[in-house]
Amino acid sequence: MSAFNVMSVAGSDPSGGAGIQADLKAFSAHGVFGMSVITALTAQSTRGVADVHGIPAGFVTRQLDTLLEDATVHAVKVGMLGTAEVTEAVASAIDRHGLTDVVVDPVMVAKSGDRLLEESATEALRTVLLPRAGLITPNLPEAADLLGVEEASDLAGMHEQAAELLKLGPRAVLLKGGHLDSGHSTDVLVAEGVPAVELTGPRVATHNTHGTGCTLSSAIAALLPQSPDTATAVRGAKDYLTAALRRAEDIDAGGGQGPVHHFHAWW
Repeated sequence: MSAFNVMSVAGSDPSGGAGIQADLKAFSAHGVFGMSVITALTAQSTRGVADVHGIPAGFVTRQLDTLLEDATVHAVKVGMLGTAEVTEAVASAIDRHGLTDVVVDPVMVAKSGDRLLEESATEALRTVLLPRAGLITPNLPEAADLLGVEEASDLAGMHEQAAELLKLGPRAVLLKGGHLDSGHSTDVLVAEGVPAVELTGPRVATHNTHGTGCTLSSAIAALLPQSPDTATAVRGAKDYLTAALRRAEDIDAGGGQGPVHHFHAWW
């Protein structure tokens, strides 16, 4: 029996590599029971996003309340929200149901370049949702978008931007450095009152990186209830993602940017 229930609030990806589908796979890989609230439907493949159909905020609220009035949820991963109205609905539900261990992956633009968050919704994400997060996991372009600054180009800039993101209200920030031109991938983890931590891992040479951000954040959410602290959960999730990237070539799911191998330890 799984001791923990973890919920994903995100968009659907028919190709299975990102969004709700990736989150549920990562939850299962870490031995927790996955639940989901869908915020958007997409028409997408490994080649890109063809169309997005947003779910009305009222129905997102109905999904959240119906589930949370019945089940205990030990951690939450929040991904693609799409609009300011949906962002505000999710923030309201976090307060209403007393949700903790909320990991927010500020999904703004897909790897294909397709925008997944309306530009008008960025302010709601910044001011309404991030202050309710236990951890946020932006990459460098997302961090720059949230702060309204140029993208960090080195590790020193990452530390500065991570500290600025922390001022927006989350309890911790994991700023992902995968976009830096380096032989390794270094992330910066900051939290109030403790020294910043640099987490460095090998850069895996693969074209199959669809859904890496979704997978990392959902793995962290799955590990938080099982870990003594956030840093331990993050390290475990990074190790998992590295192994999933190394085995990504085992999955043939399309002709574009393929998914990571969520079940590399079992298949």
